[in-house]
Amino acid sequence: MTALDIAGLKVTIAGREVLRGVDLRLEPGKVHGLAGESGSGKTMTGLAVLGLLPHGSRATGAIRLGGRDLLTLPPKELNKVRGGEVAMVFQDPATSLHPMLTVGRQLTEHMRHHLGLGKAEARARAVELLGKVRIPGAEEAYRRYPHQFSGGMRQRIAIAVALACSPKVLIADEPTTALDVTVQAGVLRLLRGLCDELGLAVLLVTHDLGVMSAVADEVSVMKDGLVVESGPRVRVLRRPEHPYTRSLLESLPDAEVR
Repeated sequence: MTALDIAGLKVTIAGREVLRGVDLRLEPGKVHGLAGESGSGKTMTGLAVLGLLPHGSRATGAIRLGGRDLLTLPPKELNKVRGGEVAMVFQDPATSLHPMLTVGRQLTEHMRHHLGLGKAEARARAVELLGKVRIPGAEEAYRRYPHQFSGGMRQRIAIAVALACSPKVLIADEPTTALDVTVQAGVLRLLRGLCDELGLAVLLVTHDLGVMSAVADEVSVMKDGLVVESGPRVRVLRRPEHPYTRSLLESLPDAEVR
C-alpha cells in the first residue's frame, strides 16, 4: 500500500529545471529519508507536493495521493489537502510559528477549518496533542506564545500543529538542523514514535546521514534534481551503489581519524 506516489516529477523555475524526474514512494508507518547536499532539490520536492512552489514555476509528472493527482487538483481542492491530508514541518519553528498568536490559536484554527470542530472540542484535541508531543504542562502551554519556549519545544509544537488534522503524510524538512545534538535526538525519537503509533507516512528531508541512519526505513539520495539511489536504509548506507552516495558517506567526520 502506497500513501504517496511521486512519479517523474519535474519542476522548472525561470526556465531552469530544478527537479528533473523525481520518483518516490511513501508507505504508511514508515519514514522515508531524502538526503543530498544543499541545492539538490530535497526541499523543492516537499514544496511541490503541497503546491507551495515559487510564483512562476511549472511542475509536471504526477503526485498521487489516494487516487488523486495533486498536480491537477484545482486550488480549492488542494487547500483541503494542505494541512488536512498532507502536512509539513519546516526547518525553523521560530519562523513557521506566528509570534503574535498563542500556541492554542495556532493549533485550533485549522482544526476548526478542516475538521469543523467546535471551540471546546478543538481546544481539548489541542491539549491532547501537546501532551502527545511531550510538552510539559499542556494546559498552560496552550495559552502561551512561541517565544516562551525553547527551540526544541517550539519544534515539538510545530509537529503538533502539523498533526492537528490527522494527516496521512507528514513532510519534515530538516526538522532538527537548528537544534543541538541532545534536543535533536529527542525530536527524532518523537517523529519515529508518532510514525509507528499513528501509521504516518513520513518524508524526512535532511543532509545529515547520521539523522537518516537513526530513524529512516527507506533512503533516497538526491543530486542535481534527480534521485540517484534508493533502497532500504541498511543497504544504502552500508553498501552504496552510486559514487555520489559513497562520497556523501566518506565526507562524514570520523572521531577515530586524526
